[in-house]
Amino acid sequence: MKILIIGGKGTIGRRVVEHLSKKHEVIIAGRTDGDIQVDIASTDSIREMYQNLDDLDAVVCIAGEAKWDYLDHLSEEDFYIGIRSKLMGQVNLVRIGREFLKSGASYTLTTGILADDPVPMTTSAAMVNGAIHSFVKAAALEMKNAQRINVVASGLVKDAKEKYADYFPGHNAIPMDKVVNGYLRSILGKANGEIIRIY
Repeated sequence: MKILIIGGKGTIGRRVVEHLSKKHEVIIAGRTDGDIQVDIASTDSIREMYQNLDDLDAVVCIAGEAKWDYLDHLSEEDFYIGIRSKLMGQVNLVRIGREFLKSGASYTLTTGILADDPVPMTTSAAMVNGAIHSFVKAAALEMKNAQRINVVASGLVKDAKEKYADYFPGHNAIPMDKVVNGYLRSILGKANGEIIRIY
């Protein structure tokens, strides 16, 4: 398979790339590095990326940002950071990608535990994650050419525990092999419209 991974240099992305590249052709996209550059907050950038690629079997997005802060401190513009990047960035990867991807191709988006189990300072991120879950379930009903769409939602991953443990007291760190398996299930399996929770 020919698989595009946006965010393939990140904490989770590196592990997914490491596994998939053993048997598949993997192309890494990032905002500043990788095999090809893309800013998912820009529809022009997304379209240009797709125009420079062909015969993709799968698109995986493990990228996107949202502002973490207390609700009292979040401005309207702070909320739009997550809406433009993590939410609409992933929506547009699918919306525009349907013009370019081959029949039977799949899209795997990424959210996290905050959609179901938010913690303080995550109002914006939790809102975006929940919206992506709803988008995936609805979009799956209208996918054409046998294309599929799923989202992987993981808890606190083990490789990021040291950095984020204080935000998630009492949460179990998820082993990276379990997280990677969630992506494999979406990319290599037949699921469509699923929220693949790894909590």
